[in-house]
Amino acid sequence: MTPSADVPTLAVSGLTTEIPVAGGTVKPVDDVSFEVGRGQIMGLVGESGSGKSMTAWSIMGMVDAPGRISAGRILFQGRDLLSLDERGMRALRGDRIAMIFQDPATSLNPVLRIDTQMIEAITAHRSVGRRAARDMAREALAQVGIASPDERLLAYPHQFSGGMRQRVAIAIAMLNRPDLIICDEPTTALDVTIQSQILAQMQALCREAGTALVWITHDLSVVAGFADTVAVMYAGRIVESGTVERVLRQPRHPYTHGLIASVPSHTSNAPRGQPLPQIPGMVPALSALPDGCSFRNRCARATEVCRNVPPLEMRDGRQVRCFHPVMEEGA
Repeated sequence: MTPSADVPTLAVSGLTTEIPVAGGTVKPVDDVSFEVGRGQIMGLVGESGSGKSMTAWSIMGMVDAPGRISAGRILFQGRDLLSLDERGMRALRGDRIAMIFQDPATSLNPVLRIDTQMIEAITAHRSVGRRAARDMAREALAQVGIASPDERLLAYPHQFSGGMRQRVAIAIAMLNRPDLIICDEPTTALDVTIQSQILAQMQALCREAGTALVWITHDLSVVAGFADTVAVMYAGRIVESGTVERVLRQPRHPYTHGLIASVPSHTSNAPRGQPLPQIPGMVPALSALPDGCSFRNRCARATEVCRNVPPLEMRDGRQVRCFHPVMEEGA
C-alpha cells in the first residue's frame, strides 16, 4: 500500500544519541529534528565531527553499545523505528530503507563476488529467480557507469578501484528502489563526471519512485544544485534548516553565513586575489563544548545571552537556532 502523501517518509523529532566517555557522556546528536517527504531530497550539511554521520547511523538503528539513543522519535512512513527489534529493522534495511556509506568497504563483502552480493540483496527481499535478479544487477551496474557489467559481476571487490567499489555500493543500495535512502558523502571518491551521473540518477529515482533522500555532505555546491531542503549541523545540533533557496541565498545563522562566505564563487564581490573569509577557531570537542550556544566562542555576534541554549525557532520562513541571527538581505 502506498503511504499517504500527507505523512512524511521520514520524520525525526528530538533525536538525541549519547556515548559514555571518561567522566560522563557526550551527545554527538543532540535534539535533532527534521522531515523528508516522499520524493524530496534533503541535504544534511556541516563540518567533520558535526554529527551528520551519527545521525544517519541512529536512524538506521546501527549505534553500537555502549552508545544509545536516549531521546526522540524516528518515524518512517508514520512507523516508529525505535519500537522495532533488530529483526524488524533487518526486514527494512536494504529493502525499504537503504544507506550508502562513504567507505564502500563498509558495505561490500571482500570474499564474495559482486554478482553473489547483488543477487542476495535482491532475493532477500523479493520473490524473483536468480536469472531475473542477475539481469537486475547487470542493469544497475550499467546505470552507475560501470562498463562491461557482465564481466564485472564475476569480479571480487579487490579487483575494483575505490571509485568503482563505491559505484557498486550505490548500485546495490538502489536495487530494490527503496522508499528512503541515506547517503553519507558517497561521491567523495568519484570524479566529477561520474558524480554528476550519480546525482542525476538519484534525482530521477526520487521523481519516478517517490524515494526520499537524505544526502550528507560538506559540499555546499552539491546541495545547491541537487537538494530541495537543507539542514545545517554544528556540534550535534541543527542550527538552521529550510529550503535550499532561502538558506543558501540568505543565511540567518552566523555559522551558515560563515560556511557560505568561505566558498569560492564567481558572483562574489571580493577583489580578485584576496583570501576567502574564514570562520575563526576550531570546532570544539564534544567533551568540551561551551555552555549555551556551541558556536558562541567562534561567533562575532555572541553576547552574554548566548550562554543559554538558543531554541530552534521559525524565522523568515526557515528554522534558526540563534539569539542574534544575520538579518541583512543578500548575505
